[in-house]
This record gives sequence, C-alpha cells and structure tokens, in this order.
Amino acid sequence: MYQRTVLDNQLRVITTSMPYTPSVSVVISVGAGSRYEPDQLAGISHFLEHLPFKGTKNWPTAREVSEAIEGVGGIMNASTDREMTVFWCKVAQLHFRQSMAVVLDMVLNPLLDPVEVEKEREVVQEELRMTNDYPSNRADLLIDEVLWPGQPMGRDVGGTPESVNGISLNSIREYMDRQYSPNNTVISVAGNVEHDEVVSIVEKSTRHWLPQPPLPWQPVVNGTHDPVVRVEQRRTDQSHLCLGLQGLSLTDPDRYAFALLNVVLGDGMSSRLFLSLREQQALAYEVHSSVSNFRDCGSLIVYCGVEPRKTRDAVHAVVQELKLMHEEISPRELSKAKEYTKGRLLLRMEDSQAVAAWMGNQELLLGRVDTAEDVVKGVEGVSEDDVVRVARRLLNEDQLRLAVVGPHRGGDSLRRLLRF
Repeated sequence: MYQRTVLDNQLRVITTSMPYTPSVSVVISVGAGSRYEPDQLAGISHFLEHLPFKGTKNWPTAREVSEAIEGVGGIMNASTDREMTVFWCKVAQLHFRQSMAVVLDMVLNPLLDPVEVEKEREVVQEELRMTNDYPSNRADLLIDEVLWPGQPMGRDVGGTPESVNGISLNSIREYMDRQYSPNNTVISVAGNVEHDEVVSIVEKSTRHWLPQPPLPWQPVVNGTHDPVVRVEQRRTDQSHLCLGLQGLSLTDPDRYAFALLNVVLGDGMSSRLFLSLREQQALAYEVHSSVSNFRDCGSLIVYCGVEPRKTRDAVHAVVQELKLMHEEISPRELSKAKEYTKGRLLLRMEDSQAVAAWMGNQELLLGRVDTAEDVVKGVEGVSEDDVVRVARRLLNEDQLRLAVVGPHRGGDSLRRLLRF
C-alpha cells in the first residue's frame, strides 16, 4: 500500500512503508527526457542529469555529493530516458534524512558552475563514444531509428557529439527552469519511514519552489509500412541483429497480453526463441526479446548475436517464430508465462529502490499508481485467445524492421526475409 500527498505547489509525494527492511530509497522523477527536446538541443536532458553530481548549494563539490551518500554505505545514481529523468539513492534507515536532503539539493540547487559544466561535457562525450564502441548498443540505437525515423523517439537519448557540443549553459538553465518544476516532479520514498515525516521534510525543502508549465512532449508519427533494413558495416566477429515491431502504450488494454506474448516468445531460457535458435539450431549464444511501453507507443525488440555467415538463417528463424505466434498458445505456455511474470514482479517488490521507482514512474507518467496486486489481476485475466489476438494485431510483416551491425555491406537480401 502507498500514501500520496500533493503539496500546495503541485509537487506529488508518495511513500510506501516497508517496516521489515533496513533500507530507505528516495527517488525523484522529473518529466525531462528526449521527447521534450528540439533537435538542436538533442541530449540536453541527459547532459543536465550529470550536472547536479558536480556540486550543489550545500554540498558544493562532486566529492562532497558522493561522500554524503557513499560515505554512509549508501548508493546513488541517476538515469535519463525518453520521458523522464530519475535521481535516486538507497541508504540504511538511520541515514535517510541526510540522503533526502542531498537528493533534494541536487534537484533544487545544483551549482551549474561553468567550469564544471565544460568538464562534464567531455565526460558526456566519452559516454557517447563508449556506447558507440559496443556493436550490440549500436544495433539497439539503429532499430529505434528505423522504428521511429526522424523524430525524438528514434533518437539516441544522449544526443550526438555535435548536438552536445552546441548546448550552452544558458540553454541548460532555461531547460531546467521549465522542466524541473514541482508540478512536473514526483518524489517517492520506500522503506522503514513514516509518510507524514517524509511530507514534512519535503515541504520545508521545497516551499519556495514554484510551479510553471513544462515543455510539451512530442507525439510519435508513424512512417512507412514497408519492411525496413538498416545495416552498419563493422569488422566484428558477430553480427548483431535487432528485429523490431511497433508495440503498445502504457495504457493500452492489451498491455498485459502483450507482456505475456513477449515472455512466451523470448523472455528466458525456456522461451520459444531461446529453444529454437540456441538449443535446437545452435545459431546464437544470446537471443531474447523485450517490450517497451511509452505514453503513446511501444515496441517489441528481438536481439541476437550470431556468426556472420549465419545471419540469414537467424533472421529467417526469428521471423518464423513471430509468425507461429499467430497460430496457437498452449495452456501450459500461458500458465508458465503468467507465473514467470508474477514471480519476477513480486521479487522486485522486496527491494525498496524498485518499489520507490515503481511508484514514482507510474505517478509521473500516468497520474496514478497501479499496485503489484493490480498487475497480477491484469495478468491473470489474460487468455490464450487474447495472446493470439494481440500477436495477429501487432506481429505483422508490414511492420517488421531490422537493424544489423556487423561485416555486411547491404540489406537487400535480408529485406526479402522479412516476410511471413
């Protein structure tokens, strides 16, 4: 169970009491991500995420910020995706008041010192180079580009080296003033804490934080319906393949059936893809599928890494498994997928950080919090016919996209394989 309070400045505070755990996790979720960014400022949300760690009003150096949490055995981090930026820390219960003060100061009072901003710009550039060095990461980025071409959903959240170089300190301040507002932020806390105490701490720290309208996020525009292949030639020992399809939004009524479809298809060592491509055909060491859900769209991505000469066989095998999802889901497969999904979810709920993130993310994106019990109920209500119906709705050849990173020159021969 959770408790929710909306402060006078429209800041939402959510807590879950977990009296049996010795930890407390604080998560601050802000509506700032790549979907809010114009092209010329691509990567500004991610760049800004880095900067509070460089120093705040009360902890003015990077060392002081990190030592305030790590010095008491805690952990802290942040992340940025398309729809939100999240700052979080997890500490022993006796240190949660200081940890809350630190994370709140990071969001409310980052110094944004010009010298430190320029130093961190180089760090962000190194992060982009590091991502580019991993062929599997490149395949992940390329499949987004072909699923959502020419728009923020298909763009690297980190931006490009050129766009990051062009982001000025003034642009950062203006963007932060718009997006980091109380009406666009959720603070969630989980652990051995009392709701009223958390609200009191937050209220005192944020009493001068005033709401204002954030920038709008950019909806998805779907393009061509023809199969698209994107190949990036590299001298690698493996070909890295991502086959992608359009998925479902966070609120689509079929989202639970879609999640179970993914489990049957490629989530885990007993999934159809794993058994077919690895155990039966020995085409790949790693093969899996995953789903993503956003405000107005989603995706299903199949990834595998194969010996380059086996690329065509692997693509054909994946396409065949997608086609077979149209035909039948056995009661045994569905039962196993349900138990797998429920079990993974309930195991996550042991961790205070996972619980706090669960609450904050849902409240920010949906304006409500579905409990684990709500999700279990939704999963239990899915039938075999529901999964097949969703497969026929979404897993269609005219929606198939393929990204390949490896020693290949073109994609014409691969494009012909994207047929059921």
